[in-house]
Amino acid sequence: MKTHKLNLVTKALLICMIGAFVTSTSNLQAGDDNKIVIGEKVSIQSKVLDEERTMLVYLPVGYDITEASFPVMYILDGKTHFHHASGIVQFLSTQGLMPPTIVVAIVNVDRGRDFTPSKIEKKKNTGGADKFMSFITDELMPYVNKNYRTHSFETLVGHSLGGTFATYALLNNPEVFDAYIAISPYLMYDDNMLLAKTETDLRSSYNPSKYFYMTLGDEPNYTEAVETFVKMVKSVSSDGLEFKYTHMTKENHGSIPHLSIYNGLESIYSDWQLPKDKYKEGLASIDHHYKFLTDKYGYKIETPEYTINGLGYFYLQKEEDTDKAIEVFKENVKRFPASANVYDSMGEAYENNGQFAESEKNYAKAVKIAEKENHAFLKTYKDNLIRIQTTLAEK
Repeated sequence: MKTHKLNLVTKALLICMIGAFVTSTSNLQAGDDNKIVIGEKVSIQSKVLDEERTMLVYLPVGYDITEASFPVMYILDGKTHFHHASGIVQFLSTQGLMPPTIVVAIVNVDRGRDFTPSKIEKKKNTGGADKFMSFITDELMPYVNKNYRTHSFETLVGHSLGGTFATYALLNNPEVFDAYIAISPYLMYDDNMLLAKTETDLRSSYNPSKYFYMTLGDEPNYTEAVETFVKMVKSVSSDGLEFKYTHMTKENHGSIPHLSIYNGLESIYSDWQLPKDKYKEGLASIDHHYKFLTDKYGYKIETPEYTINGLGYFYLQKEEDTDKAIEVFKENVKRFPASANVYDSMGEAYENNGQFAESEKNYAKAVKIAEKENHAFLKTYKDNLIRIQTTLAEK
């Protein structure tokens, strides 16, 4: 992308945010009456539950313009939490604090039935957690994996009774999810049966690793059971279980979900952000960071296009490193040949190096790709091409 009035140092720092912001707009689709659409509603007929279940699905930044696959975050009480939770995912991912992620929010039919792990005789329709888990594992996840490009890293988010289910899922079916956010979990359900289950079923080791983030607000009735659970987990110190508990005393039962999801995702992906010094160390060091993330989270994580682009501009702002910049941009073209922006950046590097014919070829390639995509920066790419063609005509 060409912006001559921008100092190249500034551009090197901003390129990641610019790239992420532009691709994020691809998810905001204008529907009828110019409404903005942030997701889609899908329904499946569940044989396990003998009913139709509805999900709200958010597709992450860049989904429509790449062939990449993405981790998935499943949210209980989906109708309540879809809007703000998908916004958190969109924001954190475009800031480089977590990976772009598919959000699947499960709309309730009977939460008292689905989220409770045991039947209480005095309460109708309780104790359906095992059947609900079967719905997730045998029907919902296969549907999501078939219809969307997914990676095998799945997070479960639940609030209140949903937090009870998330805790039960860790204890009873730890192989299903990789990460959990349990918000104000009702752990005293059925005479503290989950505390008894924690004592017997919490494992001494987890492979692959699990991430469990739990919160509680100013909720005195929940405090004793939650703090007992926390002590039990810490006493076992399970290998491979990254556990964090936060008592948010300024929040109440209704206000706590938003901040819990935000902080929980930051906690789960605490190592995700690329350290600033990696740019000084070069592409091999940057690639090593994403190899570290691959090993930690258990699925292939490629070095993003915009990160490599940022490194190219980091070199380009130093005149003596123009050759390094060109090599980095060439590598970006090699890795992401379908991107208009990599060719535009390559054209800029050649232009700054006085290689105007090569610059024109790359600017033209950027325009050709951008025209097919109706790219947000198409006008900029065309301006760059016209400028370099004018320069060549004057020589």
